[in-house]
Amino acid sequence: MATSSASQTIVIALVMASLTLQGLRAYDPSPLQDFCIADSKSSARQNGFPCKDPTKVTVDDFVFVDNILRRRAPTTPIGSNVTGVTVENFPALNTQGISLERIDYDSFGVNPPHFHPRGSEVLTVLEGRIYSGFVTTPPENRLFAKILTKGDTMIYPYAQIHFQINLDKTRAVAFSALSSQLPGVIRVADTLFGSAPPILSHLLSRSFRLRTDVVEQIQESFVHSP
Repeated sequence: MATSSASQTIVIALVMASLTLQGLRAYDPSPLQDFCIADSKSSARQNGFPCKDPTKVTVDDFVFVDNILRRRAPTTPIGSNVTGVTVENFPALNTQGISLERIDYDSFGVNPPHFHPRGSEVLTVLEGRIYSGFVTTPPENRLFAKILTKGDTMIYPYAQIHFQINLDKTRAVAFSALSSQLPGVIRVADTLFGSAPPILSHLLSRSFRLRTDVVEQIQESFVHSP
């Protein structure tokens, strides 16, 4: 019964997120045909993916049967893990302007500040108590944040920096839908402090108002982090 209830909750969350995104502007190219299953075997790569021969498409192309969304994924040292379903592992999403994520949190786990350069995101909490928010662009830099519990949904506007943290000792899980088949992700700290080769520490020191040796220590920690 517990498994069945959990499955129903996941389905409801995905339906809610999908319906919400139907009202959003699609940032990917609009489809000019009913479907365009991405042809992963093609070597052609431009702004998108070529279509599979429609005469060879079957119903199985439209069904994602991988169980990565059903099971909890191992978390990273910061206590979270994001499992994405994009056009790269579900070719039927090609030209449809949507993708999915499952986010698992350990106790007090963090999904650090990041943004998706090609999409908006709708997040629904399935289990746990999540502090969730986003920050608008300068000069306002306005924070919108709130504690979400099971069944609560929040939207992160297009390309805005957002984050989550599990506020409890128990594990938490959320699902999200994004308005792009391949939204991308840029984690702020990873990008700035973990680049290869590293950004000049003096530049980061002045930018973040930190001592240069502190910046260098942070950069070193990213180099050796898994």
